[in-house]
Amino acid sequence: MPLQRDRMTFAQRSRLERFGAARSVDVHCHCLPALDDGPAILADAVAMCRAAAADGTTCLIATPHQLGRYEGWNEPAEIRSAVARLNAALAQEGVPIGVVAGADVRLDERIAAMLAEDRLMTLGDRGEHILLELPHEAFADPRPLLADLAGLGVRGIISHPERHAVVAERAGIVAGWLEAGAAVQITAGSLLGSFGASAEEAAWRLLASGQASLVATEAHDAHVRPPQMSSAIDAIERRLGYAVARRVCFEEPALLLPETAPSGPSAAAGAAGGCP
Repeated sequence: MPLQRDRMTFAQRSRLERFGAARSVDVHCHCLPALDDGPAILADAVAMCRAAAADGTTCLIATPHQLGRYEGWNEPAEIRSAVARLNAALAQEGVPIGVVAGADVRLDERIAAMLAEDRLMTLGDRGEHILLELPHEAFADPRPLLADLAGLGVRGIISHPERHAVVAERAGIVAGWLEAGAAVQITAGSLLGSFGASAEEAAWRLLASGQASLVATEAHDAHVRPPQMSSAIDAIERRLGYAVARRVCFEEPALLLPETAPSGPSAAAGAAGGCP
């Protein structure tokens, strides 16, 4: 059910009215408690979601880490259950924001096969888009995997490549990913200088060239790595204009969560239905 305007925070109402949007979706957020390096307990997760609502966001896709150093952790059933518990807590506390299930999946050649076995999460649990994280310690070309995913009808979204040294140094590398059908998501904090000059420069280059189509907070808590979407939106509008800010912060994120019933496993579980 859509979030009622009289329940929204001032920042939520203002953001939606300013950009003529029905929703403000953050597609990459580590908001589930005790699953990865996000909030440790449920109270911290609620505080983080409260901060996101106060900043202006109406919907979060929860993206705990899967694979990599979280190999064997955060099975889909566990993530769906955690999303349901968090939505219940938010409703009880009167926090005007919704959460749906997803994951931040470390690049791995097994991903296509694991998706087919319901061992990994797609964004919104819809079986249509998957968030892919490049390994930090070395560079791996995602194009073979992108082709495998396309065969399953799933589109890969490369998360925060601006923070990878190889991408920052090789301006043309992202073009091959886009040709293979990928989308690119950059982190709001990168645009604001939170991850250093190299990541900041690469993020603005990807955004200005049109290669990056999604901006997300990748927030981990309410204080150290909090939601910074409003500051990023303002910076994008100042530097690249209103239309670009609307496209990468509202239009493209909302397309990942069409306002229809979810078709994935969470449709039966009811875990992904909390997003206004």
